[in-house]
Amino acid sequence: MEGLGNFAPFLLMLVIVYFFMIAPQMRRAKKEKQFAAALKKGDRVITKSGMYGKVAELNDKDASCVIETLAGKIKFERSAISMELSQKLNSSKKK
Repeated sequence: MEGLGNFAPFLLMLVIVYFFMIAPQMRRAKKEKQFAAALKKGDRVITKSGMYGKVAELNDKDASCVIETLAGKIKFERSAISMELSQKLNSSKKK
């Protein structure tokens, strides 16, 4: 019984770390993966580097997409797309 009492603070700390750090990170990764899979031609997007553009082509073979910007067309990995532009506009209006 006494041995279990010694491990209680350690177990409590593990539970807290899981709920405040690991679980939210897993939810965010799942949401980003769903977003990348749902991209379609014509979507206005923002890359993680801050570049705005419109999806011109999607390539499922190598998980890439071509973004059309004012400077021309640039090829990106789908994982480099941060969010759809309409989502960013909606989130900034709510604040």
